[in-house]
Amino acid sequence: MKQEIKKQVAQKQEERREHKLTLLELLDMLVNDSMVGRAEADALIAAKRSLRHDTHPLVTVSEQNWKSQRSPHKLLTLEALTEWLAGQVGLEYLHIDPLKIDFSAVTDIMSSDYAARFGILPVQVTQREVVIATAEPFLREWESVLQPILRKEIRRVMATPPDISRFLVEFYNLARSVKSATKVDRAGISGQASFEQLVEMGKSNRQFDANDQNIVHIVDWLWQYAFDQRASDIHIEPRRELGIVRFRIDGVLHQVYQVPMSVMAAMTSRIKVLGRMDLVEKRRPQDGRIKTRTAEGQEIELRLSTLPTAFGEKLVMRVFDPEVLVRDFSELGFSDEDLARWQQMTSQPNGIILVTGPTGSGKTTTLYSTLKHLATSEVNVCTIEDPIEMVEPAFNQMQVQHAIELGFADGVRALMRQDPDIIMIGEIRDLETADMAIQAALTGHLVLSTLHTNDAPAAITRLLDLGVPSYMLNATLLGVMGQRLVRTLCPRCKKPVPLQEDEKEQWDSLVSPWKAKRPEQIHQPVGCLECRMTGYMGRIGIYEILLMTPELRKLVTPATDTAPIRELAAREGMRPLRISGAMKVAAGMTTLEEVVKVAPPASQM
Repeated sequence: MKQEIKKQVAQKQEERREHKLTLLELLDMLVNDSMVGRAEADALIAAKRSLRHDTHPLVTVSEQNWKSQRSPHKLLTLEALTEWLAGQVGLEYLHIDPLKIDFSAVTDIMSSDYAARFGILPVQVTQREVVIATAEPFLREWESVLQPILRKEIRRVMATPPDISRFLVEFYNLARSVKSATKVDRAGISGQASFEQLVEMGKSNRQFDANDQNIVHIVDWLWQYAFDQRASDIHIEPRRELGIVRFRIDGVLHQVYQVPMSVMAAMTSRIKVLGRMDLVEKRRPQDGRIKTRTAEGQEIELRLSTLPTAFGEKLVMRVFDPEVLVRDFSELGFSDEDLARWQQMTSQPNGIILVTGPTGSGKTTTLYSTLKHLATSEVNVCTIEDPIEMVEPAFNQMQVQHAIELGFADGVRALMRQDPDIIMIGEIRDLETADMAIQAALTGHLVLSTLHTNDAPAAITRLLDLGVPSYMLNATLLGVMGQRLVRTLCPRCKKPVPLQEDEKEQWDSLVSPWKAKRPEQIHQPVGCLECRMTGYMGRIGIYEILLMTPELRKLVTPATDTAPIRELAAREGMRPLRISGAMKVAAGMTTLEEVVKVAPPASQM
């Protein structure tokens, strides 16, 4: 009899537990934990009738913009409240990061209708357990239903209500589109254009339509997702069995999704159609461009590049944000000294200015930002590019067309007849282009271009190696700027720490042989929700700017070596890349490791 009574009591307690979180309940918990004052809680309860009944209590409280009454009195944001509630009910808090979730695996756990009914979202599947996010800690009836079906342990975690609502729709819609596209033709085209082509008997091997609604949805999601994640490049890569989608964020590649090869081929075709590329041609590399908008209405340009690989056509989309054209030079990473030296060069009426660095070091952004500032109504700015990376109405832009033998040199020759004041050449690759740049500078034009060298002084010897006469360089070259990009520390979570002994040695090695004052402290990455626990957010430039002076011109001879040019330039005020990086470390903008990784020592230049 006693056992039966206990069972009934336990059952009633369980029934009382099975409920959605209420505003009154949440406020009582906050007041009891000294997070919120009773007066504030009572005022909100009194105003409850005017609030939307469908709003989750956590959202309602976060909209009040209250600060915690407990030290350090942080703002009670939605994330902070959800994390606090998770701790109160003994659950782990999870900030949902789509980059770390296998959409296909988690959406197979349950139907979207079932997930929406209880406001839950599967976020991870392993051999042993299933991790499910919820914003309702006291609603658990779904667990008893899923447990025998899944035959795995269920681990609940807390996530914010808006994240669950948003990603529940996104994950299931994307998975549904991929599955629907795959069902169209199970044979797909996994072997097409592959060195290991497999012909399956009795199957049509029919391609998907690039305009199929499911494919359109997948591509649209891919772009919007990339924009949300601040991706600079989108990689669509064919593999033997599956296609891989990867994003480059702050210089680091992250795998985002895996799709069937047949779906990937249709995605590539869809993007090629939009980029006005030859859909049939898969044997040769192609270039294209697409202009689109974000959900907020901001224009974004995508530069497309395809490459035939062993398993099919690889596609890379570089994302260009037109906002970079209106950024201030300080936002790009220029110090006051850097800007003064750069403007000293760009204010000249004629001559050649070079920007050097490897691919992806920000050279194009620097040139476009500079041209944007120079392109007033009094001057004619013309560019020849391969390809045009960002369309800017203030410039007259021309694209290299190899098919009709319109190269950089031919383009400059044509631009010379267009009465230009400023000419930007995408890249100096050969002697012919270098000669045309020099001729343009000698005839009274300001010429800006890029060159692939390790540092600024090496640009001089590179031009000499191409065959440019030394006297021509002395007559036209105004200066060279070398640059790199380093990841910047997240401003929300970076932590100041005293300089340790090993870091002091690293600092001394970094700035050697140039002397730079050692800071008392530096900042280290920590990781927070804003930076997706990486500790870094965004990138910034480090620069070395070499100005051609009369003393430097004396060193430019047919037998010039880079070392004496570098030494004299340093004595005349050129701050090397590593010193520029060290200054940003001292300012708390980046780390020693980032600068060492990106800027090579002088002995390797």
